[in-house]
Amino acid sequence: MKYYVNEGCIGCGMCACTCPEVFSMSDDGVAVAIETEVPEEVFDSAAEAKDGCPVGAIEEA
Repeated sequence: MKYYVNEGCIGCGMCACTCPEVFSMSDDGVAVAIETEVPEEVFDSAAEAKDGCPVGAIEEA
């Protein structure tokens, strides 16, 4: 499974705090997801970050 962050991101950083293995903040102040498959050991925290996004900007690729 892969995630991506769409253009609706407001840069709150919640996802990067919840699952730093998958999400980080770019120099532009918005979140980005790793380009590789989500490691199995962080499936739950990545899903929590997706579900907790206040603007629904995280989607499954």
